[in-house]
Amino acid sequence: MTTTVNETFREVCARCRRPASVCYCRFVSSIPTKTRVVLLQHPRERDVPIGTARIAALALPNSELHVGVRWSGTRVLESLIADRERPAVLLYPGPGAIDVVAHPPKTPVTLVVVDGTWPQAKKVVRENPELAALPRYAFTPPAPSDYRIRREPSESCVSTIEALAQVLGALEGDFAKFDALLSPFRAMVDMQVACATTIRAGRKRKPKPKKERRLPVPSVVIERPESVVCVVGEANAWPYRSKERETEYPDELIQWTALRLGTGEVFERMIRPRNPLAERTPTHIGIDAETILAGGSLDAFRHDWGAFLREGDVVCAWGHHGIRMLSEVGAPVPPYIDVRAIARDVFLGTVGTAEELADRLGLTLSANSAHGRAASRLARIDAITRELARIARGS
Repeated sequence: MTTTVNETFREVCARCRRPASVCYCRFVSSIPTKTRVVLLQHPRERDVPIGTARIAALALPNSELHVGVRWSGTRVLESLIADRERPAVLLYPGPGAIDVVAHPPKTPVTLVVVDGTWPQAKKVVRENPELAALPRYAFTPPAPSDYRIRREPSESCVSTIEALAQVLGALEGDFAKFDALLSPFRAMVDMQVACATTIRAGRKRKPKPKKERRLPVPSVVIERPESVVCVVGEANAWPYRSKERETEYPDELIQWTALRLGTGEVFERMIRPRNPLAERTPTHIGIDAETILAGGSLDAFRHDWGAFLREGDVVCAWGHHGIRMLSEVGAPVPPYIDVRAIARDVFLGTVGTAEELADRLGLTLSANSAHGRAASRLARIDAITRELARIARGS
């Protein structure tokens, strides 16, 4: 679903995501490293326009930038811990931390860096025992931070990009090489200072023409939560590549749950299977076979679902599977928003499952009256949709 609005906005660089007038991309150079760098960015830090983790992601081809709070059980954490050729270490000061300049590791490593304010970084480490258990390295900055546009807690604190320049220089034995990492950082700071000086001097910006642009988050989610309905569909699904699935029994909708964002109202119906019940279906959806087989008719479901919907409603689902099954049984299908696709646009990459993303972002889940696995999935889609609306509002 595409939503457009007319509003005045500044041209933004798609690469560094800074306004075009203060774009620092021309100062970015690619710096290859033996060290694998994994940046774990707190969600709140992603919204800071003058953050520095983005610079590192652009300049270091052997780096990854991920957004979240809780990483236990995710592919990101499993991947960095499983890298035996480059064992993972955590850049984090405190008791037990090794001075990386005086005692650098003797072999290449995976350097894990938490990007955020100190309270945010502490929370990420606290919420992830696997990270807290990694060998820790730290360093003493050779000079005060040049991060003049953002206040640091103390003179011993530096920005993420300044820390990386120092630590990578120590790890790879070439401090001069990583001075280039600071070129876009210094340019960003200088341009921001100059911009602030101009504003203080009272110069007026020329009005920009109104343009049409696509919002990552549809306006209905932000402005009309009472018209937003999060949905989850469960299927009677035979195993992939089984003879039954391929020739006789495609996935069929047997449970439909919905949660109205603005009111918390829940809709749930069990639909009696039209095909034989797959042996594993009750276990997969968390509902016993007797309850499934006692479900209502398709006609009753179509009637009740239509009565639940209101004029102007849109439905939010994680992917297309549930919506496709809803359409296949001839039930009303309102305008549809793929929350997973929106999340990919907002968080700039793969987000995994709804469970993984909600847990990684540390979202608070609200209880609902649905049954089985659908209750958990519905709570997470609800929480993610609310978080996307919060981000879009800038609150």
